[in-house]
Amino acid sequence: MVDILHRIGVVSAPEDVYRALTTVDGLAGWWTRDTDGNGGAGGVLRFRFEPGGFDMKVLEARPARHVLWEVVDGPEEWVGTRVGFELRQEGDFTIVMFRHEGWREPVEFMHHCSTKWATFLMSLKRLVETGKGEPAPHDVRISDWH
Repeated sequence: MVDILHRIGVVSAPEDVYRALTTVDGLAGWWTRDTDGNGGAGGVLRFRFEPGGFDMKVLEARPARHVLWEVVDGPEEWVGTRVGFELRQEGDFTIVMFRHEGWREPVEFMHHCSTKWATFLMSLKRLVETGKGEPAPHDVRISDWH
């Protein structure tokens, strides 16, 4: 198994980042405008993009500390993988340790997704710091997979 790993620092309180990771409005502000569902533990979030989408079961939602999703529907390579966000305060920053874990092998789609996760994490940073992110369909296009 292989994982996608990223780290960003957001000039904000962990509670603000947590809100952006657990509310439909927050998620729609940085990942994709077409978001609905329940971001609380046990809920399911639905994210739709031009080429398709993902359904995530919320396994954990610990306020201002940790969010963990399991992919229950979407591309074959994603189903069964987990997406996690660890949050910690470090001075003026909330450090976000991101992990998309459980890929069976490092296929080309994983390389694409790693780059897209990086762009969306920067969108999360912009949303929390400035009030305006770059969610799909306004995200950076990197290939024909979007």
